[in-house]
Amino acid sequence: MSIEAIGAIGAVEAVEPAALGVPAAPVAAPGFADWIAREVGQVDATLATSENDLRRLATGQVQNLHEVMIHMEEAKLSFQLLAQVRNRLLDAYQEVMRMQV
Repeated sequence: MSIEAIGAIGAVEAVEPAALGVPAAPVAAPGFADWIAREVGQVDATLATSENDLRRLATGQVQNLHEVMIHMEEAKLSFQLLAQVRNRLLDAYQEVMRMQV
């Protein structure tokens, strides 16, 4: 074993796996927690929009009452859906915890 051979290892440039024909490692798909966080963010944005519309209606800046009511109903329904998903998740978790191993 010669010292020159060991020194030559450092001279080799880093090669990308794709350049060698080796497929890259698969990228992990977004998980359930990411999906829940994204949905909660959307519900929060919907609630903020309806609250903003309601404030504008109270100050007389909105001419179309129908749009405000539609945004409020969308916010209400999206929040109710999120609450039901949460309830079903808790029920499923409690059911799993009751299982005997």
